[in-house]
Amino acid sequence: MCGCGAKTELTSSTQPPQSATTAEESPEQFVERIQQEWVELNKELEAAFWVRATYLTPDTAVLAAKAGEKSLAFTGKAVAQAKQYHNVDMAPETRRALDFILLGTAMPAPENAESQAELATIATEMEGMYGAGEACNSDGQCRDLEELEKVLRNSRDYDEQLQAWQDWRTISVPMRPKYERFVELTNQGAQTYGFDDLSVMWKSGYDMPVADFEQEVERLWQQVEPLYSNLHCYVRNKLGEFYGADKVDAQSPIPAHLLGNMWAQDWSNIYPLVEPYPGVSDLDVSASLIEQNYTPEAMTQMAEGFFTSLGLPELPASFYERSLLAKPADRDVVCHASAWDMGNGEDPRIKQCVEPTQEQLVTLHHELGHIYYYLMYKDQPFLFKGGAHDGFHEAIGDTITLAMTPAYYAEKGLIPEVVHSEQATLNQQMKMALEKIAFLPFGKLIDQWRWQVFSGQTTAANYNRDWWQLRQNYQGIAPTSPRDERFFDPGAKYHIPGNTPYTRYFLSYIIQFQFYQALCQEAGHDGPLHECSYYGNQAAGDKLGKLLALGASQPWQDALEQVTGTRTMDAKAINAYFAPLAKWLAEQNQGKQCGWSKASF
Repeated sequence: MCGCGAKTELTSSTQPPQSATTAEESPEQFVERIQQEWVELNKELEAAFWVRATYLTPDTAVLAAKAGEKSLAFTGKAVAQAKQYHNVDMAPETRRALDFILLGTAMPAPENAESQAELATIATEMEGMYGAGEACNSDGQCRDLEELEKVLRNSRDYDEQLQAWQDWRTISVPMRPKYERFVELTNQGAQTYGFDDLSVMWKSGYDMPVADFEQEVERLWQQVEPLYSNLHCYVRNKLGEFYGADKVDAQSPIPAHLLGNMWAQDWSNIYPLVEPYPGVSDLDVSASLIEQNYTPEAMTQMAEGFFTSLGLPELPASFYERSLLAKPADRDVVCHASAWDMGNGEDPRIKQCVEPTQEQLVTLHHELGHIYYYLMYKDQPFLFKGGAHDGFHEAIGDTITLAMTPAYYAEKGLIPEVVHSEQATLNQQMKMALEKIAFLPFGKLIDQWRWQVFSGQTTAANYNRDWWQLRQNYQGIAPTSPRDERFFDPGAKYHIPGNTPYTRYFLSYIIQFQFYQALCQEAGHDGPLHECSYYGNQAAGDKLGKLLALGASQPWQDALEQVTGTRTMDAKAINAYFAPLAKWLAEQNQGKQCGWSKASF
């Protein structure tokens, strides 16, 4: 359940359907009843979806689809009843809970049972197609996402990387007609809920008018765009030096398959190619994890240890007994990392095919951020079990990873003794920027594309064209050959077939630095922001714990103010963190051709 938190803007003229079940209930009684029923229903839903994600078989597809159908029917009925209280006076907390009922799903369904069943089936099928996706050659040899990602992560052969990149995008082609129908059905559902389309519904979950939210997201991007552009310029020139100007043109977008990641959302894996000062301060945590034989469980325990060092509770024993931490050898699973709030806060789990890499270690901290949110707000009413907005939920684990400084890694024996020098700082900042700054335009454009799709601005005839125009305009990357409408490249990213809103990640990459800065101040840090680690600091942990315990019970502006002292999301903290690198990049790029041509819609 998403605690997306905003008073709903009913932008459609759709009249609420009549219901006989709420006539004698007060708003408070209705909310209490719905919460109790939702808790019971979730026990069944969570079990069905967990089994589906960890056992991809035709049988579990049936179970998940039926559970999803049941959930859609329940949510639709709850929404129909909640809308009857739209003009009724009630306490602010009751109004907030009612708004969450209207915004509590990213996949609203039409009213009729047949369409609900169809939507549940399509959603299950698309996620299954992604999870079981394999690219097979003419000899019958097949590679899954994990194997193809290894090529992009480790190979520096231009053609080998291109083949792996293209191969993965074959798995999404059959999704295209399903996604087209998915858009039709969810838009119908959003209109039933009282919204013009699903894009309006998604953007209504942020305690502010939709138009203001759109402007806020764009304002935040404009704050960080100069830093991204300088990083892009520097990286493109380094890739051109390595691969040759015939492969990487100094004035064009970067070829999409050369950035070490299947979606070019994280460039950490090309760090050796762009390292400012080679050999200064060893930051290769992955090599140490392998050398020291770290198991998935040991890596998870290391992540847990950071949270407990702040005074937060230990994970329940059931977490390690029931989580999926390694890819099974005997079956298909959805390896995409995710956290699960099973048992209404009593049985939290993660699902992640952990490998001994720094990227996976960071992901574990991210997922445990969700887990600790579940644990700390478990005593909130059901409808307030969520982040102050969905970006809060995504930011918590990453707020911890920012405090995993070289000094922290050295303390854990994963890198040698820390070298304190300007060169070492720039190396560390470059490695962090390849993850954090490189992600920002990608984090924004995923939903930019979906908002255009849901609103009708992007039609099914132009799915791929508009996808690549956005990627070129925001990220400055492009495929090496035209990707026409035979393809469905958006579906090669899990969050599209999985229907997970993505703006939350963009927002989280901004506010995590605000949280980090505030916790560093609470811990008494004195010095450059990027040198702060509050590992083991109980004061910082107390402030963090109080934020988590709020859940979604207050508007995000109130929650943000409680931690940071400001009611505005702002990129000043992230720019302050990367100030040394920003200055250095500007110097390196002097006299270079920066920027790239933008596509027009």
